[in-house]
Amino acid sequence: MGRDDQGVARSGKRYQVIPRTLCFITHGADVLLLRGGPHKRLWPGLCNGVGGHVERGEDIYSAALREITEETGLAVHDLRLAGVVHADVGDSGVGILFFVFTAIAPSRHVKPSEEGTLEWVPATDLPAGQMVEDLPLLLPKALAMGPADPPFFAHYSYDEHDRLVIAFAPAV
Repeated sequence: MGRDDQGVARSGKRYQVIPRTLCFITHGADVLLLRGGPHKRLWPGLCNGVGGHVERGEDIYSAALREITEETGLAVHDLRLAGVVHADVGDSGVGILFFVFTAIAPSRHVKPSEEGTLEWVPATDLPAGQMVEDLPLLLPKALAMGPADPPFFAHYSYDEHDRLVIAFAPAV
């Protein structure tokens, strides 16, 4: 199968997505959150997992590992796909498709990140009011998954008042 057989040249007017990764790293009973720096365009001052854009030439798994290394300095193990989320941000041409992972850190020693401040937080005491708005639902769901659980699937959209609406697909 050649490049042309993929149909990309004829897909210019079709809906497209930007691929991203999001990883929740644990060490014992704590989860590592990244509090976005005040200079960040997206979610300054709010806690999120670690992750970012998938670069050209990368598979999703390698992109997650790269983002973890770049943003934390950690060499994690047990990196597992927890879920896939399609975020419809209201643009008829482009959306976001992000792949949610969990991983285990062998230590708590992280390197400083230009993205913001890394904080180990007890998974039982998450700072809901200080997190990106989907994390109070997404993070516990991902952390509760066992190694044999299939990934979850979700769709994000916004209602007429610009409030986030999260719909999880029925479990298989």
